[in-house]
Amino acid sequence: MKDETKLVTTGRDPKNNHGVVNPPVYHASTILHPTLDALESSRERRASGERGVYYGRRGTPTTFSLEDMVCAVEGGDRCMVYPSGLAAISASLLSFLKAGDHILMADAVYGPARRFCDGLAARLDITTTFYDPAIGAGIADLIQENTRIVYVEAPGTATFVMQDIPAIAKAAHCSTKPAANGGLVVMMDNTWASPLYCKPFELGVDVSIQAGTKYIVGHSDVMIGTATATKAAWPELEATSSMLGMAAGPDDVYLAQRGMRTLSVRMKQHWENGLVVAEWLRSQEMVECIMHPALPDDPGHELWKRDFRGASGLFGITLKPCPRSAVAALVDDLELFGMGASWGGYESLILPTDPNSMRSVTPWPYEGQCMRFHIGLESPDDLIADLAAGFKRLKAAM
Repeated sequence: MKDETKLVTTGRDPKNNHGVVNPPVYHASTILHPTLDALESSRERRASGERGVYYGRRGTPTTFSLEDMVCAVEGGDRCMVYPSGLAAISASLLSFLKAGDHILMADAVYGPARRFCDGLAARLDITTTFYDPAIGAGIADLIQENTRIVYVEAPGTATFVMQDIPAIAKAAHCSTKPAANGGLVVMMDNTWASPLYCKPFELGVDVSIQAGTKYIVGHSDVMIGTATATKAAWPELEATSSMLGMAAGPDDVYLAQRGMRTLSVRMKQHWENGLVVAEWLRSQEMVECIMHPALPDDPGHELWKRDFRGASGLFGITLKPCPRSAVAALVDDLELFGMGASWGGYESLILPTDPNSMRSVTPWPYEGQCMRFHIGLESPDDLIADLAAGFKRLKAAM
């Protein structure tokens, strides 16, 4: 089946739910067993790693529905749902790390992932080397005897730099240095493209992480995360996540799987609208550069074209140097662009960012204000008109 069909059909069971189209929401903690034999059998199945309804925290049919949908489209073996994207990142990292281990982390990653490495991981005697995202197969030179995880994110947060994920994954898996440490695990943050437009396991990734809060939910009203793993990586991911007590609420899970049913039509519109607005921004005198890997002149375009099946509505620009008052004149009175964190919902957003505060290895070459855009589902003509008025205010304030 095509992905669009998988999104509509996976994780549903009308036959066993009185013909109800959508999977029901199970609010559950205690699960009752009719006999001692049934109770002991349940414990044996749980100990063997078999999926089942054993206790509310371990999952219910509501949870399994979303996990199956993500797995079916993303291409992994098993999936786990978390109460936020950051929970998925933290639990995935902790699943494979112990004191004395080493992480290779792309320099352009999501800020909280960086803070995890500098904070909690450091307190646990786990060291991190941040590397240039453009390193490709050169990652082999940075692998140490105690390296356990190579973490990639494409495109990277704020600056949208692409990574040669197959080259990095191949170098990581071919390295013999960490053999005594259980080998290397390659993790990817796949939030930007969603499971629809990037297939991490075809690129050599072992664990794919998403902030489902963004495009999976699609309505800016639920916090949720997912981590999908290969068959080899799953046992450690599942065991540690269970010990950490990771469990997403059933109502949030239901809203996420409901949102995912329309992922294919929403992503197409985000992609199309984003390119229209990005092309218009390119023509603006005060815009110094556009950061969007789906544009033909973007430095990462060839990697995007090779490894991705589409784009999202998220990209960045850098303004030419101008006073803060001029930047404020641009953003403060926009009618259709909200100013706030997160993205992936139906509404358009604009957010001033500072790449220098998010990188420690690769210097940021521009002096002007960096802006992150998320282009929603509004008419791009209306969005452009709103931005045109904003740029007019910017020029008047200079």
